[in-house]
Amino acid sequence: MQIFSRVVEARSFAGAARSLSLPRSTVSRSIQELEAALGASLLQRTTRTLRLTPNGSLYYDHCQRILRDIEGIEDILSEGAASPRGLLRVDMTASFARALVIPALHDFRARYPDIDLSLTLDDRPVELIQEGVDCAVRAGTPEALSLLVARRIGSFDWITCAAPGYLRRHPAPCTPDDLVRHEIVGFQSGRNGRAGGWTFDVDGEPRTIEAGARLTLNETDAYLACGLEGLGLIRIASYLAAPHLRAGRLVSVLAGYQGEPVPLSLVYPQNRHLSSAVRAFADWLGELYRAREPGWQPAGWGARAPAPADMAP
Repeated sequence: MQIFSRVVEARSFAGAARSLSLPRSTVSRSIQELEAALGASLLQRTTRTLRLTPNGSLYYDHCQRILRDIEGIEDILSEGAASPRGLLRVDMTASFARALVIPALHDFRARYPDIDLSLTLDDRPVELIQEGVDCAVRAGTPEALSLLVARRIGSFDWITCAAPGYLRRHPAPCTPDDLVRHEIVGFQSGRNGRAGGWTFDVDGEPRTIEAGARLTLNETDAYLACGLEGLGLIRIASYLAAPHLRAGRLVSVLAGYQGEPVPLSLVYPQNRHLSSAVRAFADWLGELYRAREPGWQPAGWGARAPAPADMAP
């Protein structure tokens, strides 16, 4: 049932094999044996597609309920008897990992020595189910019809800023409309491949400014480096901006045109039981983020910017 469910979720034998760390031949043979035991065809296979038959769809729905019950009782029985264990695959942006997670990994490993952690670090959002990822750190509010469950771990702000050298050459913008007279460094979304405008809160209403970036990047650390080099105005997450603002390497601008903080969540597929390893990582990450969050909010910032939906944290 676990192998069959993973094949359906990954939409391929190869994807299921990767996520389960099994040979592809084992996955294929297991499905053949399952269909033979049931006396029913569960999957329609072609060279390019893999689809559920009506019987397969019915069987998958029952598998999900049964597997959730099994996982739930296993967690209840093991609660307090053993520490969380096993391989945990987590996706997050490289910039978030460098700023927060990697410096604290000694603590995580000391707390949970039986969890093997595999981090995928990319500005490109992964498909959790298809790529066999257990959970991911995501910014913004999940869509109402999303197949992901979000567990809130904190929030951050988008900070519009520039290097002091740039602001000596170009007077700081006083309103969002002034951006048309500035050099803007654009960020190309890993989700849709486009560089979107910057949205500000103007008189209580969101307003998007398309300033026309002459330089665009799709990697967060390189994007930040452009701002530090004085190549133009940038907009980055507060946890990345804070150390540079405190050191004077960046200066915040347009602080009076910002809105609500951006939710930061750990997300996982809604059709999977929340394992003890995912729960442990979520608790640890939330505790770590909240402990450092005040240090990312220097007094007097007032920097509140709504998050473009397709920007990585």
